[in-house]
Amino acid sequence: MFGKTYSAKPADIEKKWVLIDAKGLVVGRLASIIALRLRGKHKATFTPHMDDGDNIIVVNADKVVLTGRKREQKIYYRHTGYPGGIKERSAKAILEGRFPERVLEKAVERMLPRGPLGRVQLGNLRVYKGPEHPHAAQSPAPLDVAALNSKNSRSA
Repeated sequence: MFGKTYSAKPADIEKKWVLIDAKGLVVGRLASIIALRLRGKHKATFTPHMDDGDNIIVVNADKVVLTGRKREQKIYYRHTGYPGGIKERSAKAILEGRFPERVLEKAVERMLPRGPLGRVQLGNLRVYKGPEHPHAAQSPAPLDVAALNSKNSRSA
């Protein structure tokens, strides 16, 4: 009467390589698309306990856009582990600093589930601040995120 629920086996999983150019894209919107694809939720074969998402390469991560006044006002906190050791940096300071790709990495990390599977899926994300990446051998298929929705891109 009813079909059985599909559950992907490790042998069934096909992982693609996807290339995204982040130049002029809005951080949160881009991060949600990346998180969806890292988990594999865009596939009909999605299985919650398996890593069946794609490998994603993001280039030009230093040219992402934050809407509104978030560039100046958004604060990233970290703790040293000592009493009173909370430190803060603005999004602007990180984007203009040595590792501007961390803004996008953090946004995606916080959209993935916490736990062993979430950490493995985050490992399938590679973010580079410039236009070059060392994964040409994987021949990644480009994904035009700006064309998916007009709100996904913004001029800085």
